[in-house]
Amino acid sequence: MTAQIIPTRTAAETSLADAYGAVKAKLPGSAEIAKLRDAAFEAFSQAGLPHRRVETWHYTDLRTLLREALPVASVPSAAAIEALRKEFAAATDVPSQKLVLVDGIYVPELSDAMPAGVSVKSLSSVLASGPADLVALVAAQGFGEGDAIVSLNAAMMQDGVVVEVAPGTALADPINLVYATAGGAPSARYTRSLVVIGAGATARLHESSFGEGARTGQTFGCLILSVGDGANLGHTAMLTKSAAASLRLESFIVRIGAKAKFDSFALVTGSGLLRRQIFMNFEGEDSVGQLRGVSLLRSRDHADTTLFVKHLAEGCVGRETFRYILDEEATGIFQGKIHVAPNAQKTDGKMLSKALLLSDTVAMNNKPELEIFADDVACGHGATCGGLSVDQLFYLQARGLPAPEAEALLLEAFAAEMADEIDYESLVAAFRGEIAGWLAARSVKA
Repeated sequence: MTAQIIPTRTAAETSLADAYGAVKAKLPGSAEIAKLRDAAFEAFSQAGLPHRRVETWHYTDLRTLLREALPVASVPSAAAIEALRKEFAAATDVPSQKLVLVDGIYVPELSDAMPAGVSVKSLSSVLASGPADLVALVAAQGFGEGDAIVSLNAAMMQDGVVVEVAPGTALADPINLVYATAGGAPSARYTRSLVVIGAGATARLHESSFGEGARTGQTFGCLILSVGDGANLGHTAMLTKSAAASLRLESFIVRIGAKAKFDSFALVTGSGLLRRQIFMNFEGEDSVGQLRGVSLLRSRDHADTTLFVKHLAEGCVGRETFRYILDEEATGIFQGKIHVAPNAQKTDGKMLSKALLLSDTVAMNNKPELEIFADDVACGHGATCGGLSVDQLFYLQARGLPAPEAEALLLEAFAAEMADEIDYESLVAAFRGEIAGWLAARSVKA
């Protein structure tokens, strides 16, 4: 990705520069971190907000779409935390083993104790005093190089969590990252979290939002995963029920060691603009990594999933599979690039995007790529767009199902198939519930 110099600043770019100048002295970190922040913001300033001439942002012209940069969210007050405590107590769907971020700030008072073998620190404490190995992982240098939004997050990161799972630990239940907000005026949140899975450990990580406020305003998030040699990590994310005017830009960075297993599934629903960009590196040999997702879009929703998968070691298997259902005037984007380094022989990589188009006014943009510098590989990609099968609809209607029910049944099967592959029953039920809710709302509107 090549940075492009923008001759004049937009109002949003000017607001972001003013915001950084106003808050940088208050942001956590040592003097060395302050230098990293300044360098990152300089990189963002030189590039400006991504636009159509930046190839990887061609379909999400942020310079046009982001008209206003909201003020940075303030640290939640004691009263706001107490109000959220009562909301958590009254809710029936709050997960256990949760780590709660409120407006980008880690709040231990709302979080749960972690099981043996798991340590948790706030990002602010790691940035202030190390240790150096964790700071290096948090910096994630070499990932997203030249991407303006990754640079902006690195410059403005307020807080987050740093989770370490000790080598050999086996966790039965997920660690839950819960994003909440203290409410008030719309604001922008800049979070960066790191999860380190030690060698031979087994764990699951789940991301979700709590309450309506967490789905409003602007979110510039970054989650970094480091999967150790022989480790097994399952990851799930619910990016659901966003508000109509919301903006969510998520950078997801994954490094995979040798003989490790990694599986990630994300569900995207809701209004507003969402871009999820994933940077995944196979850094050790004989590992397996899967990226999967489903996006359910209607109205004028805009959802962009962009992948950069690098095979840097021999004998790794990569699978990237994403499905979209688009209705009304929604826009879906899938961009995926698989890079195979010269020494990554015996790579097995496959990437597939499938989209169901339910309206003549939707838009689906697919752009899969392969960049292969090794000669003993099996790599491929594919992308399909189409409507529901007329034969399948006829089959169901011939057996007595009314047309709307037949359509809903096929849509649910298409969307829920990958969720069913999650190896944790309560998460499968939660994702199926979200999918069913979206389909029910679509039926009511129709």
